[in-house]
Amino acid sequence: MNKDLLHILANSNKDIDNQLLMDYISGSLSHSDQHAVEEWLQENEFAAEALEGLQQFGNKEQLQEYVVQLNKELKSFLQEKRQRRDKRKLRDNPLTYIAVLVILCLIVLAFMVIRMLVKN
Repeated sequence: MNKDLLHILANSNKDIDNQLLMDYISGSLSHSDQHAVEEWLQENEFAAEALEGLQQFGNKEQLQEYVVQLNKELKSFLQEKRQRRDKRKLRDNPLTYIAVLVILCLIVLAFMVIRMLVKN
């Protein structure tokens, strides 16, 4: 099997070997291994649907191009998500928290002073 096809399964569940899944798609497994993969797929709906989608491709070259495209899009999405997270970290400036704390302390202090003046 082509190594690019294995790359899409790089972060999959490690309960079952990625090469075993690719061999299942190509139909080159023994009956017992095929049965073990099918049992695993019954327990994992997401993996079963993904495998079903991969099996629907008739042209293996088209499948390889699709896998490359998916990996590029996934990498782009994760990079954008990481950039958004990094921007959010910049907003978490400790000076902001200190300023809010000082303002709250001043409000509490002003409340106490006003309350003392009203009692006298």
